[in-house]
Amino acid sequence: MLDLMVEDADQLFIQPLVNETPEDVLGMLQHPRTLATFSDSGAHVCQEMGSSLQTHLLSYWVRKREMFTLEEAVRMVTFDNASAFELNDLGLLRPGYRADLVVFDEAAIKPKLPTVEADLPGGSRRLVQKAEGIDATVVNGVPTFLDGESTGHYPGQLLKGQRH
Repeated sequence: MLDLMVEDADQLFIQPLVNETPEDVLGMLQHPRTLATFSDSGAHVCQEMGSSLQTHLLSYWVRKREMFTLEEAVRMVTFDNASAFELNDLGLLRPGYRADLVVFDEAAIKPKLPTVEADLPGGSRRLVQKAEGIDATVVNGVPTFLDGESTGHYPGQLLKGQRH
């Protein structure tokens, strides 16, 4: 591995450090206190990549392994997380609720391999992981991504739970 990196500095390799055993991961995902989420708020964008958690959940645990229904998995990454952080008007499609939407093809959704992009200030690198099968992302009613391409609109805002 190291020889390949010396030969090609742009070579990317992935070394899982934890949670390599699918049955152990399944046990964690099924635990009632588990939140299916990952974010370090960008603190390690050049070292690790966790943004595929949701697309992996849908493609592997729902579609391939059939361990969760589509509805269960969507609830895990929407309502369960919103509820845990006391964001009480998010996570469900209901009148009066705020809604960010991801429009996807359940038969096609899956994470792509990470790529290295040098688009941070000063040309610093970061890992980017996109997905297949996502048609649109809509934030506060405004499309932010269509067919994998940014629309250039950033209508997001800071969300705070009731305790903050």
